[in-house]
Amino acid sequence: MSATVNDRPRLFSTPGYGDALFDTRHYRQAVRTGDRVEISGQGGWDEEFAFPESLEDEIVRAFDNVERTLATAGATWRDVISVDSYHLPTATDTIGDDQTRVMVEQFRRRMGERAPIWTQIGVAALGAPGMRVEIRVAAVIGERD
Repeated sequence: MSATVNDRPRLFSTPGYGDALFDTRHYRQAVRTGDRVEISGQGGWDEEFAFPESLEDEIVRAFDNVERTLATAGATWRDVISVDSYHLPTATDTIGDDQTRVMVEQFRRRMGERAPIWTQIGVAALGAPGMRVEIRVAAVIGERD
């Protein structure tokens, strides 16, 4: 059985920072195969890769960057089925209630009643200096609840 043109992986760079990351680190931000979209981890950076002082603002901006990246491949938050989030912990024995609260608020705001599967992971470091959160998602276009 041969793959159709729509089933072949297509890679995307988020306009702006995604183009810069492709040039400097040689990776793309999203891949679409048929109706499935997966994105690389998105941080709460701006176009110059600066992070806000507030952790809450950084998480919200990471959600914004996920949204931008999904859009490059034709998806939205309403198509998301799976989320992995990586966090520098703010508490001794957990990621921290402050981070979890903001994540849940953003899920509800962006996805409505739709709830993805979610794995929240505490890490010692992330890929960029000053980065405290990174969000990676998978989506299936047209599988909205």
